[in-house]
Amino acid sequence: MVDNQAPVNFFGGSPLNRLSWLRTSEHFLNAVVGSPATRWIVFKDGQLLFAAEPAEKKRSLARLTTTEVRPLLGTEPFFAQGQSDGELAETGIPVLEAARLRGPGIVFLGLHEPKSGASLALPSSDFSAKTDAAAVAAKIEGTPYFSLDVSDLDGGTVDAVLQSTEAAKSGKSLSFLDARSAMPSMDVFEGAIVAEGRAMVDWNARYKFCASCGSPVYSLWAGWKLSCSSLLPWAQNQGRKPCATAVGLHNQAHPRTDAVVIMAVVNEANDKILLGRNKKWPGRFYSTLAGFIEPGESFEDAVKRELWEEAGLKVWGVKYHSTQPWPFPANLMVGFYAIADDTLPTRTDLDNELEDARWYSREEIFSVLNDPTIRTTTDPFKPLDPSVPQPPFRLPPITAIAGVLIRDWADRKFVVTGADGRSSL
Repeated sequence: MVDNQAPVNFFGGSPLNRLSWLRTSEHFLNAVVGSPATRWIVFKDGQLLFAAEPAEKKRSLARLTTTEVRPLLGTEPFFAQGQSDGELAETGIPVLEAARLRGPGIVFLGLHEPKSGASLALPSSDFSAKTDAAAVAAKIEGTPYFSLDVSDLDGGTVDAVLQSTEAAKSGKSLSFLDARSAMPSMDVFEGAIVAEGRAMVDWNARYKFCASCGSPVYSLWAGWKLSCSSLLPWAQNQGRKPCATAVGLHNQAHPRTDAVVIMAVVNEANDKILLGRNKKWPGRFYSTLAGFIEPGESFEDAVKRELWEEAGLKVWGVKYHSTQPWPFPANLMVGFYAIADDTLPTRTDLDNELEDARWYSREEIFSVLNDPTIRTTTDPFKPLDPSVPQPPFRLPPITAIAGVLIRDWADRKFVVTGADGRSSL
């Protein structure tokens, strides 16, 4: 690399102080929800709420206030809910820490702090039954962020609330869009918040039952834990075998992140790069190869296995580049370079995932990167204007780590060495 710092890819950067030690504090959470500075990003069926000016194509992430979303949040307290509606849970019970048993899914994402000044400490002792949590929260500098999932709410009610927001009153159009297709509309700050929010919303929506006993689960720790409902103090468990999750430290399910290796394979002369086309992709779109980590595998092992399975090539000189959170639904793309012999034939008949795999020269890659017909869009699947000449193939955008790997290779920004230590440059 040009310097010793790995690049920060789109969806990365994590700009929020997540304040993870305060996720168990209902005093903090219930107080900060009411802060005028608090903002909410809203999801529906995996799609994200965006706002757009009526006369412009530009969209931006909708960030609503608590006052605007309040009709959708349900009955207070929002966290540490007790057995009955409107009841605050008893303190000191781990399975009720910041529990949310009713209402739409809420996740506390973190605090965006001012650029000037150090990160706020906000110790847990500042938020207890003996302190005025609301007064402490009012002194917090920055913007607290929550996500709200309205998928299970009445559509008419949601529409009415959105139409009453300041954005709608000012003439902006509010609509739910697929986060992947909306990537070109986001800046790096929005992308990083969306990556966290979408992964957490998807996890909470996807996992509805205890993996051990099949009982429904409920939210703890402001959306960051799921617990078996058979563990609730008032649960009716007569005649039932105790759930195994009640033992030891296994009484909660944690959010998952699935690691994926994604690799740019180059030849020893470093003048060619291997790209493939998945059978599910539209014609002419080529990218780097990728695959999920399997149990008992290192990243390097996975790189070698995936390249053999998908392209029939043995690789060496595996070298790490960078990572990228990929919230579709909750992956971590781990980028690598590797070297292969370009004189050997590629084959796609092993796992039959690819339709084609071929080597491209640096000149061929630059012919696409510099093509004016595709530089105007960052969506590789978006149809091109049929009235203009079509490029020979298409590449992933710079907002995807695959695009970064390809461009860094084309620009000679990364040095790959073989088993003998020689540079492939």
